[in-house]
Amino acid sequence: MKTIQSIKSNAHAAGIFYLLIIITGLFSELFVRSGIIVSDDALATAKNIADNSFLFRIGIISDLTMGMCDVAVALFFYLVLKPVNQGLALLTAFFRLAQATVIGLNLLNYYMPLLILGNSEAMTGFSGEQLNSLVLLFLNAHRYGYLISGVFFGVSCVILGHLIYKAVYFPKWLGALVVAAGISYLLDAVVNFLFPELASLSEFLVMTVAVVAEVSLCFFLLIKGVRVGASTFPSS
Repeated sequence: MKTIQSIKSNAHAAGIFYLLIIITGLFSELFVRSGIIVSDDALATAKNIADNSFLFRIGIISDLTMGMCDVAVALFFYLVLKPVNQGLALLTAFFRLAQATVIGLNLLNYYMPLLILGNSEAMTGFSGEQLNSLVLLFLNAHRYGYLISGVFFGVSCVILGHLIYKAVYFPKWLGALVVAAGISYLLDAVVNFLFPELASLSEFLVMTVAVVAEVSLCFFLLIKGVRVGASTFPSS
């Protein structure tokens, strides 16, 4: 029989790792990729990578850290929500682990520009313009890899939000927010693959709904862990 204190401790641990995910994810996107990648200019992108190669490499480590923290979060969420529904809690963890796996493998696309620009002997058959185009191609592939990982993450969030909504030790509004975040990730992936001309709208949805939901969840876990006054919960 679990105690509310053990659930609270696991919730705090999930919050700590979730905060690390937010920090490393924002760092990689806002301080590395957004300042280096020029989506419609292969030459400028290649030059930015060459001039900021160490920062570019730090972005790889940051994303690796984020992926490893996702594995830890999957475990702690499972421990926290197992009393609500063990099967769904396990399914949520599996989808989150699948997301982390895709992110890890997708880093190969992110690392390829360094190999292309730094291995002149192996790339002698390509002109400078072709090399720059290859760099941008792999970075675009990396962006779509993130969208694919977002599908697994979106499903995980929908199930996670449902479990949070059902749990007596979390407020229902938090569960609803997480479900909305999951739907926004799923919509963003579908729109980018099927209706790319509308991608800016779906990305705006993610940057509003999903960010608010994930930050709210993170800080609730960090500050409260579980809802004040919660003392009963289903047995596992």
